[in-house]
Amino acid sequence: MPSMANPELPIPGGLVLRPFHGVRFTVDDLAGVTSPPYDLIDEAEVRKLLDLHPNNVVRLILPGTDHHKYAEARETLHQWLSYGVLTADETPAVYVYEQSGPGILQRGIIGDVGLAGPELGIILPHENVMPGPVADRLALMRTTQANLEPIFLLYDGSGGATTHLVDRIAASRPPLAETETEDGVRHRLWAVTDTGELASIDADLRPRQALIADGHHRYATYLALQREHRASVTGDAATTTSMEPTTAVESMTPMAGVTPVESVEAASPEEPAEAAAPGSPVESTKVVIPMSPPEPGPWDFGLALLVDSSAYPPDLKAIHRVIPELPLEEAVAKARGSWQVHDHADLAEGLAALEETSGPAYLLSAGGPTHLLTDPDPDQLEHAMPSEHSARWRALNTSILAEFLLPKVWGMRDDEQSVRVVHHDPEAAVRLARTSGGTAVLLRPLAVDEVLAVAAQGERVPRKSTSFGPKPRTGLVLRTLPPGRTPSGENPPSAKSGS
Repeated sequence: MPSMANPELPIPGGLVLRPFHGVRFTVDDLAGVTSPPYDLIDEAEVRKLLDLHPNNVVRLILPGTDHHKYAEARETLHQWLSYGVLTADETPAVYVYEQSGPGILQRGIIGDVGLAGPELGIILPHENVMPGPVADRLALMRTTQANLEPIFLLYDGSGGATTHLVDRIAASRPPLAETETEDGVRHRLWAVTDTGELASIDADLRPRQALIADGHHRYATYLALQREHRASVTGDAATTTSMEPTTAVESMTPMAGVTPVESVEAASPEEPAEAAAPGSPVESTKVVIPMSPPEPGPWDFGLALLVDSSAYPPDLKAIHRVIPELPLEEAVAKARGSWQVHDHADLAEGLAALEETSGPAYLLSAGGPTHLLTDPDPDQLEHAMPSEHSARWRALNTSILAEFLLPKVWGMRDDEQSVRVVHHDPEAAVRLARTSGGTAVLLRPLAVDEVLAVAAQGERVPRKSTSFGPKPRTGLVLRTLPPGRTPSGENPPSAKSGS
């Protein structure tokens, strides 16, 4: 049977990005209250951010000493809104957002994106999620009743009206907010409130398709919260609603290199931690949008940054692994039975050799000499890789790591307890391996076209396979639910100077 949209949930009439009452810091030192996304922040970074400013947004996204004090985040958000540290913009807007710096220029637009399950082919995931992070973000968003940081979506704008408007605004209007963070990146924000410009954006985006670049766990959380709140409002009602009276999803304009997915076996919204099985069968089905729908509610949307990848191609970086319970000597010895092992004097030499490889390759290190794995035994590899996946999926270095190297060669499970992840920085991964007595596994980044091709087939790459950038800075604009209200339901006071 083909997978259909859940009849109890609203169906967006395409890629919908609506204006909202952005919640923003009123402090003078805007850089001091912002942060990277939550999953890029370690303990040292938390301390550094709080040293920059006592009201840094990290107190909301990683609350408390163990980062799981969700009620503390709710109370902090309430206090900041009450005292004017944060205030909601009076007029709903979408926000043009620019990041610029050495070798960086990215522009996009932040707003409320209409939520759509993957079976609709409107917003495509490309990566599996893990239960722990989904449960964590679900508890935080449920408790604070807020979207505290935007997810990152890519779409193929092909020189459309939205991209032209974004560029025109960035080039000609004074920004609403501007700051430069310690990494040398300048962040600028403009509010778009003109009804004509908003209508132009809406008309341009609706026929398009987006790919989740960053924020799979948060998007899974959005869908879970949508289900929770829809059930609390409608009870057992099984009515399909829409954000557009008459639209066929099959008319979507796909991302470049992505074939529209009309039906993909996906995880139930009631069980957000269970990702849709990669390689699930794709069957053709048409989703018919009913006439005269009721108005969607605030939980049918989520905070998102949309970037036209044709105008601003993303940067894709590697995510490295650290296996604390696997000593380097043991990892190398076990690998020799199925891989060619090349020894190198130090990390720099090993990384240079890794960059020159063309097939599956991994650099192992714990400080000092490094060991490059290449040319896996073809018979062992073929036997280990699941046949239900596409050839493209089976060739990904993260797939081979998850299905062959970790479980078959090293006898390890690829889960959050056994395998740690380190974004981008090979030296940080090696330091963690050295302090934990384990092994750092350093990877080359996937290619953007590889990710698009896998998503086009309705598959998902293994967890933490990609790190698209530049990522949006957290704390520039937040979203509370209901819009412009504190978690307790009180209206925020008028803006006043914060500390």
